[in-house]
Amino acid sequence: MPSAYINKLFFVGLFFLLSVRTVCSQQLNYQNIFGSDWDKALSFIEQNKSWIEPKLEQYKVSFPVATAVIFPELVRYSALRDKIEIGLLKTLYINLGDEYANFSIGPFQMKPSFGEMIREKARGAMGNKADKLFRRKEDYDDITSFRTSIVSDLEDSKTQLNYLIVFIKICEENFNLRSKTNDEKVLFLSTAYNYGFWKRADQIENMINKKYFSTTLLKTTNYSYSDVSLSWYHSYLKGIQKEEHSNQKEKDMN
Repeated sequence: MPSAYINKLFFVGLFFLLSVRTVCSQQLNYQNIFGSDWDKALSFIEQNKSWIEPKLEQYKVSFPVATAVIFPELVRYSALRDKIEIGLLKTLYINLGDEYANFSIGPFQMKPSFGEMIREKARGAMGNKADKLFRRKEDYDDITSFRTSIVSDLEDSKTQLNYLIVFIKICEENFNLRSKTNDEKVLFLSTAYNYGFWKRADQIENMINKKYFSTTLLKTTNYSYSDVSLSWYHSYLKGIQKEEHSNQKEKDMN
């Protein structure tokens, strides 16, 4: 058999395998996989949209993109577990720092180290606008007071939103997001949120398809955090389009 023909068969087969892999990935129905946890996260978005959306608009941050970034954390969030972890660990963090206790807090599951990094980089990305969201570190009497304010902020979803806004602004400042499609932006931002926005762009890109997200303590099956985010993003846009179509149809009938 001619070598050219063998090479052609090889590339056709490789393309087929990659295509099947992509289709299989796209066919994952996370709403069915996560069940009540997905529904709980959806309820949080619906119940809090009235104050989340205006705040995001104030800082020119996309509502569907921002909620896509945190949606996997909303799926994983357990109020009971959160309360237990904070009760056990926040005193350690406040007095000794994140080297001794660095735990996820609140519906957006932000860690104190994440909060500290956001505070540190906020003014570089937003200038004086950051002063409307956070006090400066030097305004606190001591480091324990500063850490206490971090925990207090992260325990409240309304002040957690400030950290999410600044996170997105930092990423817009440090990475070339304008060249990305909306889907690519969701994948990048969600990975940066979960993996570390202080990492290099290539490091974040390399983690996008990695499967390390799980909602259970005993990790049996892991999923791609960014893929879950993108799934929510598409689901939300589809719902908006359906609503707009329904409204237009109602107008036409009248």
